Order: sequence, then C-alpha cells, then structure tokens
Amino acid sequence: MKQYIVVKTLAARVIKRSKKAGLPPGSLVYVGDKKEDDIKITIMAYDAHKFQEKELKTVDESFKFKKKPAVAWINVNGIHKPEIVDEVGARFGLHPLVLEDILNTNQRPKIEDFEKYLFVVLKMLHYDDETNEIRSEQVSIVFGKDFVLSFQEREGDVFDSVRERIRSGKGEIRKTKTDYLVYALTDAIVDSYFLMLEKIEERIDALEEHLVTDPKPETLQDIHDLKTEMIFLRKAVWPLREVISGMQRRESPLIMKSTQIYLRDVYDHTIQIIDTIESYRDMLSGMVDLYLSSVSNKMNEVMKVLTIIATIFIPLTFVTGLYGMNFNTQASPFNMPELNWYWGYSALWVVMIFVSFSLFVYFRKKNWV
Repeated sequence: MKQYIVVKTLAARVIKRSKKAGLPPGSLVYVGDKKEDDIKITIMAYDAHKFQEKELKTVDESFKFKKKPAVAWINVNGIHKPEIVDEVGARFGLHPLVLEDILNTNQRPKIEDFEKYLFVVLKMLHYDDETNEIRSEQVSIVFGKDFVLSFQEREGDVFDSVRERIRSGKGEIRKTKTDYLVYALTDAIVDSYFLMLEKIEERIDALEEHLVTDPKPETLQDIHDLKTEMIFLRKAVWPLREVISGMQRRESPLIMKSTQIYLRDVYDHTIQIIDTIESYRDMLSGMVDLYLSSVSNKMNEVMKVLTIIATIFIPLTFVTGLYGMNFNTQASPFNMPELNWYWGYSALWVVMIFVSFSLFVYFRKKNWV
C-alpha cells in the first residue's frame, strides 16, 4: 500500500529554543528554520477613496504612511533577520516582548492587549499538493488605530483574496478601520483550514477503503501518521477559538461593535473546524480498532483452513501410522491379517478417501468451509 502523505512527526515540528536559554526577557533571537532569503516588506495604504500599494526598500518608508489618515497594512515576509524586526518595532513603538514573540515561531495562538495596539498570533496552515505535506507558518499581527503590521516566516500566504478586495474596493474593507482588516486576515486563515480538512478527508476515505479491502502493516503506519497530524491540527486550532473569542468580547477602542458581528461568524467557523477535527480523530481511533479486527479475522480464517486440513489428515495419519508398524502375520493371525489381503492396499485407499470425503461433507453442513 502506498503512503498517502509524507508526514512530519511532532518531534520534527518542535523548534529548538536552546539558543535562547539564559538570555534576559526581550532578547531578539530568531527561533525557526534557517533561511537565507531576503526579507520583503510591502505596504497597502487605503481609505474609501484612495489606494496605494508599494514594495518598501527601507523600514523608514513605512513610517511615512503611518502618519496619513488612511489605513496602512505593512506586511513583512521573512523574520529571520532580527535587526529588521527590531527596526520595525522601534518605528511603531512595539514592546520588546512582542518582538521576541514575533521572532519565536513556536508560539501558541494568542491575543495580548497593549492599550495602544493589540498583538495577535495565528497559525497559517497550508497543504502542499506536490509534497503532500501540511506546512505550518506563524503569522503575527499587530494593529493600532491606523496601521496593521503582519509578520510571516516566508513569502506566500492565503491573503490574496483580501488584497484583491482592497485593490478593487469591493465590499466594506476600504470603508472600515484596521479591526476589519484584521478580521479579514483571520477569516482568510480560518477558511484555508476548511480546504486543508477536505484534503485530509480524502486521505481518510482512501485509507478506510484500503483498510476494508486489504489491510497491511503499512496501513497501521498511515493511520498513526494521520493521528499525529490531527494532534498537530488540534494544537493549532483550539487556541484560535480563545483568540477570536477574546477579540469579540474585548472592550478595546480598536475593535468596533460592527466588527464584532463578523468575528462572531469566524468564531462559529472555528467551532465547526474543531468539531471536524474531533470527528476525524474519533474516526482514526475507530480505524485502528477496525484494522486490528480485520487482521484478527484474517488470521482466524487462515487458522480455520489449517485446522480443517489438519482435521481431515488426522485419521489418515492414524491409518498410515498404524499400517506402517512392522508385524509378522505368520507368527499370529491377529498381527494385521489385512497385510496379506489381495485387495488390502486398495481397500485402505477407499477407506481413507471415504473418511476424508465424509469429514468434508460434515464441515460443509456446518458452514465451516
């Protein structure tokens, strides 16, 4: 049976933090996969009437947009250079602990209130069709009255639909404040979870089909890999419920009441995703029991066939063993007189065939064969 996915274990997902041991709080050390790519900073500034999009060459350019009345969305692709993140934080007055959490890609989804701005950590999950892997990326969002900062580990995300809405001016996004933009980004991440769950459902259906038709040891390994994926997804999604609930209930001047209605919808989607993940976990647990039951039934079938064959040959073995003993028929008439019969050998074959046939008929009547 072929592998349905190349799965990373939970141990492989845990990023080592040993290089931060002993350092004071707020120390800016990148904790994540090693990268050599250049950091790309883009900005989208807009209001109800104007829109501007630009790739920034320096961090200083982003500060110019912050002073304008428009909403400025500054996206940083790549956080493996702490000096760049530190410079952005200095320009926008971010707390050192916030910058430390941004550089640590092993953060749990959370929301923190710093009065002048809110800090949100999310997990963006992506299903790679080429490698059949579920990739996780941390997205850190900081938003104030007129700016939104988003930090990503690498280039490429699920925000293209949000960017297109900003460019075209469709919907309410260009008529609203930064809180609505954060809602739109969060909603795009949550919607991507549904696409990923559809891929996982296809894998579970295929695995279940193989489990019923032809279970093999590789099948159990695939089930184990999928259960590992469910544990990882659960760790990424469950805290998200608390984050969205906190944004919805938080009494902050940065979150309008009109946006809380949309956040409630995202919260409902999150609950639906959590229920789906729990259902998949239950299905996989049941598939383990089904695999063990299938293997046990298959073994029982084999043992039944072997038992039937052995049962048929037991009387034949007894007869051949009995007549294989050496006796002298001339010494006594009771020493196997059949040895001197003219039809003795043929009669013995008839008896053996009759016994075997009788046992086979008996087994058939009992529905054992």
